[in-house]
Amino acid sequence: MRKKERFEKIIEYFNTHQPDAETELHYGNPFELLIAVILSAQCTDKRINMVTPKLFRDFPTPAHLAASHFDELFPYLKSVSYPNNKTKHLLGMAKMLVEDFDSQVPSDLKDLQKLPGVGRKTANVIASVIYDQPTMAVDTHVFRVSKRLGLVNQNSKTPLDVEKQLLKYIPEEFVPKAHHWLILHGRYVCLARRPKCEECKLTSFCRYFEKNNQ
Repeated sequence: MRKKERFEKIIEYFNTHQPDAETELHYGNPFELLIAVILSAQCTDKRINMVTPKLFRDFPTPAHLAASHFDELFPYLKSVSYPNNKTKHLLGMAKMLVEDFDSQVPSDLKDLQKLPGVGRKTANVIASVIYDQPTMAVDTHVFRVSKRLGLVNQNSKTPLDVEKQLLKYIPEEFVPKAHHWLILHGRYVCLARRPKCEECKLTSFCRYFEKNNQ
């Protein structure tokens, strides 16, 4: 199957069966999503959703968070991965929002990546989810699933490489959703150690399945 056709088939399937795919992180505004995405690095959305309600309640704005300090904030984050670094990142991020961005979450990718704790993946998530920009965030799920399906080259080494290949073939209108399609498929079906091929509806288009069932 040619790559273009594979993309078309997979996009058609997801757009039919998951037309409203969205992040599983809970948030009520751009600032809350930014916090949640920073915290979600190498941690599960389920864990982050357990931590953030109290955090959002007690630090509802960038100004509230910027006025805090490490010893006050750390207890809220002690159950997430890398709590020391993430505590510092949130404090730094909030202070920069207040001082440089009038307490507003920027939409520009370069501005977002200036914020402590915000790399390219996090910036792409915010730009996509909040501002509906055609940006593709590549996390471990997207990286794995896109290679298994055959959407990107098997020798792709970096998230940026995968991101560029996906953006080349996915129509702009579907890019914001495609990020969530691939994440959710990787989280619940195309598992890292033992993919649930027997449950998967994409086997007819999947390079991994073709290779392992000849």
